[in-house]
Amino acid sequence: MKSFALVRADDSDKVKIALHDLERYGHIQFSATPKCIEPNYADELLVSVMGVALKSKCNSAALVELNNHAGAAISRLKKIHPPAHIIIISPRHKMFEELSTRFSKYPEFDRTFSHQKNPQNMDIIQEKVESSNPMHKE
Repeated sequence: MKSFALVRADDSDKVKIALHDLERYGHIQFSATPKCIEPNYADELLVSVMGVALKSKCNSAALVELNNHAGAAISRLKKIHPPAHIIIISPRHKMFEELSTRFSKYPEFDRTFSHQKNPQNMDIIQEKVESSNPMHKE
C-alpha cells in the first residue's frame, strides 16, 4: 500500500538533504520522483494531517510517493534525524486521495545542489596553498 512523505523545511537544501536521508539512512523507497509543492499548501497539509495549529511556516516543500507502507515508513523515519519536518500521509488521511490525483501534475523537485564558488574565498585558499608550498617561487 503506497503512502506519501511530505517534506517541509526553511530552505530547499534542507529538503534535498532530508530526501537523501530518507533513502540512504531510512531505507525508504521512492516509487516516483519527488515533486515540488507550494510551501503554503504543504503547511495546509500539515495542519490537516496532524490536526494541530501551525507553529511556523515553511519556505520549501516536496512531496514523494513511497513504496513503503505508512507504518513501516514512520518506524524508519523515527530512527533518522533529517534536517526537515517530514509527515507520512497514508490512505487513512482525508488528503490522500487528493494528493494521489494531483501528484503527477506537480513539477519535479530539483534535487541537485548548486555549489556557488566565491571568487574571493578561492583567492584566499590559493594564497594559503602557495605560501605553504616551499617549492613555490614567485
